[in-house]
Amino acid sequence: MKCEHCTRKECSKKTKTEDQENASVEGPSLAQESGEKCDRSQHKVLVVSVCPQSLPYFAAKFRLSVTDASRRLCGFLKSLGVHYVFDTAVAADFSILESQKEFVRRYQQHSEEEPALPMLTSACPGWVRYAERVLGHPVTPHLCTAKSPQQIMGSLVKDYFARRQNLSPDEIFHVIVAPCYDKKLEALREDLPTASHGSRGADCVLTSGEVVQMMEQNDHAVKDAAVDTLFGGPKEEEVRRHDGASSDGYLAHVFRHAAKQLFGEDVGEVTYRTLRNKDFQEVTLEKNGEVLLRFAAAYGFRNIQNVVLKLKKGRFPYHFVEVLACAGGCLSGRGQAQTEDGRADKALLRQMEGIYADIPVRPPETSAHVQELYQEWLDGADSPRVQEALHTMYQGAGLPAGSRDIKW
Repeated sequence: MKCEHCTRKECSKKTKTEDQENASVEGPSLAQESGEKCDRSQHKVLVVSVCPQSLPYFAAKFRLSVTDASRRLCGFLKSLGVHYVFDTAVAADFSILESQKEFVRRYQQHSEEEPALPMLTSACPGWVRYAERVLGHPVTPHLCTAKSPQQIMGSLVKDYFARRQNLSPDEIFHVIVAPCYDKKLEALREDLPTASHGSRGADCVLTSGEVVQMMEQNDHAVKDAAVDTLFGGPKEEEVRRHDGASSDGYLAHVFRHAAKQLFGEDVGEVTYRTLRNKDFQEVTLEKNGEVLLRFAAAYGFRNIQNVVLKLKKGRFPYHFVEVLACAGGCLSGRGQAQTEDGRADKALLRQMEGIYADIPVRPPETSAHVQELYQEWLDGADSPRVQEALHTMYQGAGLPAGSRDIKW
């Protein structure tokens, strides 16, 4: 897609299809004949942010290491006219750190009269949408208020990065590449404008599978490129992930932080115990025969329904639950690793799990960039801007009729 008035692919004023372009390649366009010039005020800076759980899919599909797959994807996107390609891991850092602080605060404030626990994670848009649209109270008060990595990445791009580039938020078109179709619904949440300026954080979401289709249909040479950074300076070369087998690992990170902050216990490797099925696992911190912390991971709607039923009955033994709508976690998102008939490609998923497990883990506390951003972007880790930029509120069941949604 090219602008009729110039050759910049990112111009949003007028476009023509590839067939129309090929048909008129020998002669000038009507706009060129009339001397009309491109309205550069309509040009957008194109930014694409890629979720870490998408990279193992690209690596498996193209038989590359995850680092080489990242470079191949970045090079392909830039060949289409994308200006910047970022990794959303830094946004997940913020989301995890804020979740850790919120859990400790809830634990200390919890009482029988005013229960603040359990805390349920809120990074999965499919689960959050179900909780808001169907469950409502008493579930939504237990949702962690920390924004998801996608929402925080929107704030980083449309607020922090825009100001560094002397751009208004509306001059940036921000695309998310994610493993899950529910991320598209998350981008449409009417109540989630990006902090401070009212612009949507994500303008478009493409699944990993949709991008692979584009790459497979591409017939021109692509030069690999390193992923950009939000901070300037050297570009990212090595891919990092968080401590989750198939997700960003909120359970492991929050568990270690809570054990240290609340009980002075240093936890190394987190030991999971499988309960009802492989998608429902438990982690406990015990001392002198007493259970101090009891966490769980519940993936897939069958396990989610069991969690909700126990919560409603008041017989809930867990302090914290990492909840994901997709059975198998984020790697199993329906936007990737699917066969032609829409079923999960189990062989490909096993390969992706191995690739993801081999990516080095970087705890969010060790990111110097995040600590700098707390000061430079948010005026400190405990400032009012943190609440505005990194936290959200949830709606109850029964939304206005005009709200975009799907039927559960």
